[in-house]
Amino acid sequence: MVIFNYETTFTLENEAIYEEWIDAIIESEDKEAGEINYIFCDDEYLHKINLEYLQHDTLTDIISFDYCIGDLISGDIFISVERIEENAKEYEVSFQNELLRVMSHGVLHYCGYKDKTEEDAQLMRLKEQEKINMFHVEQ
Repeated sequence: MVIFNYETTFTLENEAIYEEWIDAIIESEDKEAGEINYIFCDDEYLHKINLEYLQHDTLTDIISFDYCIGDLISGDIFISVERIEENAKEYEVSFQNELLRVMSHGVLHYCGYKDKTEEDAQLMRLKEQEKINMFHVEQ
């Protein structure tokens, strides 16, 4: 079950489409969907979480808390809509594309993908694009 929460004025237009897509991502990785909470917020909100729980004094686009048990994918994914907007401009992509990238990024971490090394980050980017393509095919 995917649940969307909003700590900002931003809202997804059709939550069901996103929920189906997230479920499809999990299924495509041979995992099972548990409970995944997406919390959309602003920079200030996410910065406080970054300081309090991770002791990082930086802005970020996503923080995920992993509650997975084996192949059952569960967790809380906090996303800064402000960072999505800024990143989309910086990387010259649409807001929608950057949103999908970040949304898939959190779930891919839960599926076991890392991004700390250059090699891992490269695989993560390939997987993100694969999952973004799935969203567009689904539509």
